[in-house]
Amino acid sequence: MARIIDVIEAPNQGPNELVARVPEVGSGDFRLGSQVIVRESQRAIFYRDGKSLDVFPPGRHTITTMNLPLLSGLLSLATGGRDIFTAEVYFVNMREFTDLKWGTPQPISLRDSDLGLVRVRAFGQYTMQVADPKRFVDQIVGTQGIYTTAQIEDYLRNAVISRLTDVLGENMKSIFDLPQLFDEISAGMRAKVQDDFTAMGIALKQFMVVSINPTEETAKAIDERASMGAIGNMDAYLKYKAARAVGDAAQSGGGTAEGLGLGAGIGLGAGMAGMITGAMASAQQSGQQGQPAQQAAAGVSVPAVMTLEEAAAYLKVTPADVQALVDSGDLKARTIGTQVRISKEAIDAFLAG
Repeated sequence: MARIIDVIEAPNQGPNELVARVPEVGSGDFRLGSQVIVRESQRAIFYRDGKSLDVFPPGRHTITTMNLPLLSGLLSLATGGRDIFTAEVYFVNMREFTDLKWGTPQPISLRDSDLGLVRVRAFGQYTMQVADPKRFVDQIVGTQGIYTTAQIEDYLRNAVISRLTDVLGENMKSIFDLPQLFDEISAGMRAKVQDDFTAMGIALKQFMVVSINPTEETAKAIDERASMGAIGNMDAYLKYKAARAVGDAAQSGGGTAEGLGLGAGIGLGAGMAGMITGAMASAQQSGQQGQPAQQAAAGVSVPAVMTLEEAAAYLKVTPADVQALVDSGDLKARTIGTQVRISKEAIDAFLAG
């Protein structure tokens, strides 16, 4: 027969130990009249056959069938009238647990009114305390086997992240609005998460959002948007992008006109605008349509009047790009029947800016 436990207590419950079980495994043999010692920061809950028998507050208690009203029927059934019964006791730590961290293990994808789609990571901290020890043991310890804050943090973090996407979707229209929405997001999260915590017998004391940061890809999109806004119009933005391509190509190709793939036909004499346009064309075509420019560089004659396709080959862009330039009025052309005719002078004037 197992040892009969006459004093039931958990004197060495650590600061991060949510629950101490007596005995640690299996069921203990308790005698009617045994003493239960509960510290000020604890609550003791008796369990038998999956049922909670009673909750003991701080103090010294003597086990009787009167303070365990469910015990008398169990005694007559399970012990044949003897004054010994088997059960387990959970000592729940009632202190406030502070500086608990939460964070998104994977980026959250959200719709954005400015960028279309963004991905963000969020981090913060919260403070919690067991409010209903019986419910906490019933809902968490009994079914999940959680005994320490490290174990429950993973469980609670999932509850936080599942609500974070909803709150961000309700409050955020654009990632550019985030800095002024931290208070609203924190309040919304606390309201939603509190219900989940309450269902587990936990009181959420504080909840803070420390940071919400875009992923590296989203940050690049934000930088591009900021650059575009600073320039002010799309044509200038394209020239800005082409200028960056010129710098990148110069670093990799030696910085010469030949290294950039511009060719003498476009020429340095056309000025910086011609360099930018040629670099943009090189970046768009990735060298696939470089033959016309190479022919021009070799002194091959270029027709004075070109079709849409010939102009596209000369500029190393697509016919659709040339058509867009014609439609915008930036590239002068004339139409004969269904054919668009573009003079070499008009192209050179466009390249010269």
